Amino acid sequence: MESSSLGTNFAILAVLLFMSGFFSMAETAMMASNRHRLRIAAKQGNRGARLAILLLSKTDKLLGVILLGNTLLNAASATLTGYIVLRIFEGERWALEAGTLFVTFCQLVFSEITPKVIGATHPDWLAQRISFVLVPMQRIAYPAVWFVNLFVQPILKLLRLDTRAGEGEAAMSPDELRAIVLESGHFIPEQHRAILVNLFDLEAITVEDIMTPRGEIEAVDLQAPIDELRAQVTTGFHSRILVYDGELGNILGVLQLRRLIDAAFDGQLTHDELREVLVAPYFIPASTPVYDQLKFFRDNRQRLGLVVDEYGELLGLVTLDDIIEELIGKFTTGAPEDHHAVRWDEEGKAMVDGARTLRSLNRELGLELPLDGPKTLNGLILEHLEDIPEAGVSVRIARVAMEIVQTQDRRIKVVKVQRPPLTNTNDIAH
Repeated sequence: MESSSLGTNFAILAVLLFMSGFFSMAETAMMASNRHRLRIAAKQGNRGARLAILLLSKTDKLLGVILLGNTLLNAASATLTGYIVLRIFEGERWALEAGTLFVTFCQLVFSEITPKVIGATHPDWLAQRISFVLVPMQRIAYPAVWFVNLFVQPILKLLRLDTRAGEGEAAMSPDELRAIVLESGHFIPEQHRAILVNLFDLEAITVEDIMTPRGEIEAVDLQAPIDELRAQVTTGFHSRILVYDGELGNILGVLQLRRLIDAAFDGQLTHDELREVLVAPYFIPASTPVYDQLKFFRDNRQRLGLVVDEYGELLGLVTLDDIIEELIGKFTTGAPEDHHAVRWDEEGKAMVDGARTLRSLNRELGLELPLDGPKTLNGLILEHLEDIPEAGVSVRIARVAMEIVQTQDRRIKVVKVQRPPLTNTNDIAH
């Protein structure tokens, strides 16, 4: 009879440990589950997902019933173990210590580590099924949980913690969304991931970051001879070009080439006719966020704007195409193909125009040049050297070795860029 009684006690102890493991697994699975996936499953009619979302909306009550059950079961298993060892070893002094070690080992293996690893490995799948058990248990244990929470809530208020804060976790930050997109793997095609990541960056990018610098703007001088103007109109690479009077900072307007292309080919183009078809220029502060500018272009049916600094000086030009290219990458335009072609050669070198923007270089050459200062390679080198260098001067910025090949009009015209090594090295200047 005594052996039968001990067998029953061991069976009860195993059940207690198993039930405690269930609560540990439930706690880990519910807390580690992806609420966004659960919401999607709930919208598709999954009842378990709906119950899981309901439980997670009241985290204090969910944890209350889980920890209440887990604590009672652990206490019961410890008490039962003490009773068993005293029966077996008949009051030996070392029996309780041995029983404590035994039940601690069993709880760690069967009630804590193993079930929690299982819960953390398959949280969404388990949450949708465990919720069917936790919901009725929560209702049954409601009085006990309510009584315990009478003491818990004042402590949380004293610590200035709001238990309702977890309900707002659905509103993810842009950085969290960006991380999800980058870690999406094969679920989102690489090309689509790139577009989504670029979309997140629009709020942090200004028109100055993506504009065509002043030195690269295609423009015509109204004071030029009419034959020269005709040649520029008939051979222009863009559908819209700027027209200025004597100096590029004195912009008269924007010319849509299609309005004068016939007159130019027929040799009938005149200065007055060109002036009459100009469209008033639209100026944009350099600090305007790209996303706001995109909305303005859309709402006002504009496609081109001139970027100016705080003093009204012309810095560059930005178009709707520039913003779209920032999202989806470069696409074929009417400009010469070599304007966009920057690639490493077989020796790991690239010849780069000093007016190239740092953002485009980082994207096309896989570099990490700093973007929090000057916007062009010319500006970056001048800021780093604090002087206008001569041809042949070398410099290293952000692990990228560069050699000035040509300078012109107090600016760097051509730079030879060396592909950086794979290992990190300290930036040094020569």
